[in-house]
Amino acid sequence: MRIVFAGTPETALPSLEALVGSRHDVAAVVTRPDARQGRGRTLHPSPIAARAAELGIEVLKPERADDPAFLDRLREIGPACCPIVAYGALLKRDALDVPEYGWLNLHFSALPAWRGAAPVQRSIMAGDEVTGATVFSLVEALDAGPVLGTITERIRDDDTAGTLLERLAHEGARLLVDALDHVEDGDIAAVAQPEDGVTYAPKLTTDDAHVDWSRPAFAVDRQVRGCTPAPGAWTLLDGQRVKLGPVTPTTDDTLRPGEVQAGRREVRVGTATTDVVLGTVQPTGKRPMAAADWARGTTIEPGTVLA
Repeated sequence: MRIVFAGTPETALPSLEALVGSRHDVAAVVTRPDARQGRGRTLHPSPIAARAAELGIEVLKPERADDPAFLDRLREIGPACCPIVAYGALLKRDALDVPEYGWLNLHFSALPAWRGAAPVQRSIMAGDEVTGATVFSLVEALDAGPVLGTITERIRDDDTAGTLLERLAHEGARLLVDALDHVEDGDIAAVAQPEDGVTYAPKLTTDDAHVDWSRPAFAVDRQVRGCTPAPGAWTLLDGQRVKLGPVTPTTDDTLRPGEVQAGRREVRVGTATTDVVLGTVQPTGKRPMAAADWARGTTIEPGTVLA
């Protein structure tokens, strides 16, 4: 089947690779325009654009998904179906109507849970034990189309948003190819999502990553892991922002919420329940370091409270 793949970040790469290795013909990819990065603010292609160029696949980079020139080129290519993973732009009816079998979206949750931009992060932060990935037919409503396939994945005790998303990206790529195979074979039917159980996963903000030490250790642990690697959990010491890597809850309840205690080998912070041990710490303008190393170079008076 002739297809056009849409995606932008590294998360979409496993799907592109799986599709290229499948029985389907990847005629082109659609991705976001080049973005400025680094101190020099130079333009860089998206990971999908860069990989497609290496593979000799045509790359389309419309500023807007409803750009007439883009739509004309899409119609010229004539894909039967368009798989899409983390493309990053809204597709309207003119684009949705181009492929005969529509657009098949790989979303990193077990829909209808966690519709939106940050399903993996929100699932971890909510304390879910299980999440998943879903392939569904794209409609104009947010992640609300009928489902063609779902897999589930246990959230491990040490999972960050980064590690969990990496697993889901690879498992989801196989699910996407399998769904596409069945669409071509005509032996699959999409099933409408249930109306109950819908939750939403808006993009994380910097405020979402501000650690709330007044919450239980379980919630602090989940908040930090859900914000790792981006946008990065943080707290304030003497008014200065400090980024935090994943923490380890303990069984000890010795400190007030936010109170920090620096020992020779570890740094603890109190929560609403038990203390947590800090992992890595990154002061502003410096590289991440072990919490004990950070504490040795920082003045932490007894009774100091992180805000």
